[in-house]
Order: sequence, then C-alpha cells, then structure tokens
Amino acid sequence: MTTITLQVPDALEKEHDETVRFLAAKLYESGKLTLGQAAEMCGMKKWDFAEILINYNVHYFDASALAAINDAKGM
Repeated sequence: MTTITLQVPDALEKEHDETVRFLAAKLYESGKLTLGQAAEMCGMKKWDFAEILINYNVHYFDASALAAINDAKGM
C-alpha cells in the first residue's frame, strides 16, 4: 500500500480515523477501491467496514450490482 500525505485543517487532527473512513467510503462509492481495499485502508475487516458505509450515505451495493440482481430476478 502506498502512503500519501494529505494536508488538512488542524481541526481534523483529532478526527484522523473518521477522515480516513470517509475518504475510503467515498473512494469505494466512486468505484476507485474495492470493498476489501477500502477496508484495508482503514485497518478494518471487510464486513466491519461495510457496516459503517451507512454513516457516509454509501450503499454496500452499487447501482450496477442492484440492476444485475433485479435482472436476474426478472424485474
């Protein structure tokens, strides 16, 4: 894994873990990371990370996955 240094306002210093989870959730949502990669970025297990996605209004299944499921069901 690569390390990136990100400059953020001092107010976020105490929110390090929350900031990393937010970035990972949004990168997952945009399709830049898999669920496993996003979880690893946060130092979490996949299923634990999947549970916190709701905090960031990120759906576990993306629209294309839901469409494929609905197609399989004949909807």
